[in-house]
Amino acid sequence: MTFSIVARSADGESWGVAVASKFLAVGSAVPAAVAGVGAIATQADANVAWKGIALAHLDEGATAGVALQRLLEEDEGRDHRQVGIVDVEGNAVSHTGPACLDWAGGRTGEGYAVQGNVLTGEEVVVAMEEAWAASSDDAPLAHRLLAALGAGDRAGGDRRGRQSAALLVVRDGAGYGGRDDIAVDLRVDDHADPVPELARLLDLNDLYLTASTEAEKVPVTPDLAAELAAFAEARGHRDFHAWVGTENYEMRVDPELAWIDERILAVVRSAPPDRGTA
Repeated sequence: MTFSIVARSADGESWGVAVASKFLAVGSAVPAAVAGVGAIATQADANVAWKGIALAHLDEGATAGVALQRLLEEDEGRDHRQVGIVDVEGNAVSHTGPACLDWAGGRTGEGYAVQGNVLTGEEVVVAMEEAWAASSDDAPLAHRLLAALGAGDRAGGDRRGRQSAALLVVRDGAGYGGRDDIAVDLRVDDHADPVPELARLLDLNDLYLTASTEAEKVPVTPDLAAELAAFAEARGHRDFHAWVGTENYEMRVDPELAWIDERILAVVRSAPPDRGTA
């Protein structure tokens, strides 16, 4: 009823899961990941307890293969389960129980596991694997995962239809303000076309919750500082930082206003004139 990819980034710093299904809020049930530990997708007749159990095994030093073996040994419903696991070293495993509904199966390679059940056919996981292989190792993991998920969706996906999708990526210190490991945690819980909607949300996540690269930083000269101050004042803010906070652009503007992200500067310069101005 679901197709997913679990993977580690090529640099060994990020782990994540992308998943889609004809199932309400698939992101609440299938994916789990911890930076420096690994990631898991549990699906079909999903045993959601497997998420915490598997990550605990991985955290204790078990490989993905050993963690999977322990899950299967301890669960009498194993024949109805499907799961993909990637460990801290990028070892990957996928299990499809013989009682899973057709088409069901998976593929694994270095750093990734792709799996799905109740699919239109094997072409779904083949397309996902090919899209993963074709994506650049240097691309952000979230974008590689989404590319694979999109390929599976276009190849047919869940044969019952579409409803939800989710994307989870973790990396040490990647969370808001650097206080946790959540780099991306996005869910489309009920939508006619959830994978493209997930892509739209990822673009917003990149804008609001990802720090600017050096190439995106525009130095703030005295003239630009005056322009930004006038922009904020015209919109009723005490200063430009107040406007930044209101619009949630904190990750894209230097606290000391030494630089501003080029995309935020474009927003400023494309904004319509304030109604109170000529």
